[in-house]
Formats: sequence, structure tokens, C-alpha cells
Amino acid sequence: MLSRTADHLFWMARYTERAENTARMLDVSIQTSMLPQSAADAENSWRAMLGISELQAEYDHKYGLLHAKDVLDFMVRDPDNPSSIAACLTQARENARAVRGTLTTEVWETQNSNWIDMQKRLSSGLLERDPSQFFEWVKYRSHLSRGVTVGTMLKDEAVHFMRLGTFLERADNTARILDVKFHGDKHYPPSAELSQRDFYYWSALLRSVSGFEIYRKVYRDVITPERVAELLMLRSDMPRSLLACMDEVVANLRAVRNDVSANTERFAGRLHAELQFGSIEDILEAGLHDTLTQFLQRIYELGNRLSRDFLVPLAA
Repeated sequence: MLSRTADHLFWMARYTERAENTARMLDVSIQTSMLPQSAADAENSWRAMLGISELQAEYDHKYGLLHAKDVLDFMVRDPDNPSSIAACLTQARENARAVRGTLTTEVWETQNSNWIDMQKRLSSGLLERDPSQFFEWVKYRSHLSRGVTVGTMLKDEAVHFMRLGTFLERADNTARILDVKFHGDKHYPPSAELSQRDFYYWSALLRSVSGFEIYRKVYRDVITPERVAELLMLRSDMPRSLLACMDEVVANLRAVRNDVSANTERFAGRLHAELQFGSIEDILEAGLHDTLTQFLQRIYELGNRLSRDFLVPLAA
């Protein structure tokens, strides 16, 4: 497959997944902002989300003071923010259009409809009236995009590159969603009793990654931070966990290996093995925030290696 075609497929899937995960992260922030808290705590929560998304400087440059309405506008519809939902769905559609002949009609029409429907919903004021409903729509369209891909595409290199983009992006975003709570707090005390606010925060976080029912089924007990971290990092049967994502990355990377990708496979394999054979006790002892920060750095490096070996290399 031509590297440019693989690049478009990889980024089409990655941008679709990024839109979904941005919606998930914003939905957590909206839900937790409704809990009783001081104005300072509310502002810190929004700043933590911007910080872990590496968008604080861009937001401050454009808006200055922090207001929840401006954060939503920046993260949802701002065309100058390449990680906004609108920008992601636009880029996903543009990448799909560039490789229209490689996609089935159903996959292309789904991506095109995502872009058209998004503009209608934003212009209708849905985000202002009911942001959670808008975020649910984004998640639904992302699910539909993946389902149509699996259900209609030939399982060849095109699908493998799309799945590489999906699961690399999902791993990155699951780590960010989890780390919002620990951003700037390197030694969260896992033995501390949860306050009522913390309990609702972790419940909202689990729901944001479709993990609340899964948590209840697996642990059958009260929600604790260390178990949430274990579920979202180390359980391969949790679809959005870091380990489940790396399972997919390693498998799809193996399927498209070429003459220069051996080192990249080894790099991914080491990261996968650390999760597969790691324990939550060791992670908490090392510091959850530090562990997640290191994981994000290595996922970024893995993305660069994939671009170098298979795709159009990223500009320096």
C-alpha cells in the first residue's frame, strides 16, 4: 500500500476516535462541574482538562480568563484548535475523501454524514441547550464509523492501518482522561477514603469510558481510585483500557510489518509487556501521574515511529 494512502486511512480513524474521546472528556467535566464545589475548584478542574490535553497555552492566548462556556466553545467548535471536535470530524472527512476509492461506499457516506450533521447540530444551538446530548451524538457517530468499517471493509492492510490509528489514539486519550484527576498531584493517596464528591467524580469518569457497569461486574464493590486505575490500565478485557489498546496496536502492527519496522515492533512490544505483566500496586508506588505521563510520552514516540516506518513522516 502507498504510504500516503496508509497515512490518510490512519488519520481518518485517529481523528474520528479523537473526536469521540474529546466528547467523553468534556462530558466528565460537565458532569463534575455540577457537583457542589468552590469557584476555585471548578476552575482548577477545567484547567486540569486543558492542561492534560496540552491546550492551556492556546486557550489562554485566545480567551484569557477561564469560563466554562469558552472552554466548551474552544474544545468543540473552534476551527483554530486542531483537537476540537469540529476540527477532528472535518479532518476525518477530508482524509476519507482523499482515499475515497479505497473505502466502501458505506464508510465514506458515514464520514461525510458525520461532518454534515455536525454542522447542523452546532448551528441549531444543541451544544448550548444540552451539551451532554451533543456529546452522546459524537460518541454514537464514532461507534457507527467503526462498526461500518468492520462490517463492510475487506480485512486487508487498509483496515489494519485504520485500527492502528484508532487504538493508538484511544490509548492516548484513556491515559489523559484518567490523568485529569492526577494532573499536578503526583502522589494521590490510594488508601484515603473517598469524599462524596470524589465518589461521584469516579462514577462519572467510569461512565465516560463506558466502564461503570463493567466495574460493577468485575469488582462488585465500592468504587476506589486504585481499582478504577487498574481497570483502565491493566485489564485486557476492558475495551478502552491501555492494555486492550496495546493488544490491538501490537497485533495490527505485526500484520503490516515491513523491512524497516522491527525496531518499532520491539518498542511497542516493550510497552505492551509492561502493561501485560504490571501490577497496580507497583504503579501506585511509582506514582500514577508519573506513570501516565511516561506512557503518554512513549505513545507519542510510537506514533512518530509508525509515521517514519509506514506513513508520511510528521514535520519536525
